[in-house]
Amino acid sequence: MQIYTTIKIGDFHTNHCEDYLITAEAGKHKLLCAVMDGCSMGNDSYFAATLTGKILRKIAKGLSYKEFISKQSEDLPLLLENVTSQLFHELRSFKSSIQLEWDEILNTVLISVIDTANCAGEFLCIGDGLICINGALYEFEQNNRPDYLGYHLDKDFKTWYVSQKQRISAQEIKDFSIATDGIFTFKKFDNKVYRESDDVIEWLLLNTEGHQSTGMLDRKLLEIESDWGLRPTDDLAVIRGIIE
Repeated sequence: MQIYTTIKIGDFHTNHCEDYLITAEAGKHKLLCAVMDGCSMGNDSYFAATLTGKILRKIAKGLSYKEFISKQSEDLPLLLENVTSQLFHELRSFKSSIQLEWDEILNTVLISVIDTANCAGEFLCIGDGLICINGALYEFEQNNRPDYLGYHLDKDFKTWYVSQKQRISAQEIKDFSIATDGIFTFKKFDNKVYRESDDVIEWLLLNTEGHQSTGMLDRKLLEIESDWGLRPTDDLAVIRGIIE
């Protein structure tokens, strides 16, 4: 599997990119991918997104080590629940230990765990974002009022988790992507004349031109800007995986 990533600050943001992304091994043939989007109305929202990503990276390392020692591998649905549970409790502990306010820990998070050997995956979107699997698009839109994980840290995890409906299980994955909602915000940024634009989502998440390079998504973003005259107004984070 080849993994491609890109992250870009939106034109409407000047100080910080509030999105974050991570990819990390979570066991033999297991890959954890996640994109985070900080709440623009929150306080230091770039911190919340980054913190979530750092915690997920720690969780992945722990799971990989645990599997190596035990020689036992969790199935994907259980692995996704385990990752989310650890994230939930780590965030709650961190919020308490350094006395964060509720508006300092708000971000969306889209998590995927991929079995690269069996080409299967489990996906969970907490808040809003976009998932693409083998050309099929799954948009999760909450009318600019995402149901952030930070709202629920005082609840029982099991009760909260079973209520989550924004989940996808997939088999025979050949091409998958997860993206923050900045992917829907590409607009003209000047009055120059450019060639007629194609579909941004198709170009980034479906088109395979340039897949030989790990910088494929970065190059595609540059071409969208230089050839089509478009840039995202909101921050953007994208992870794409292609199994050949």
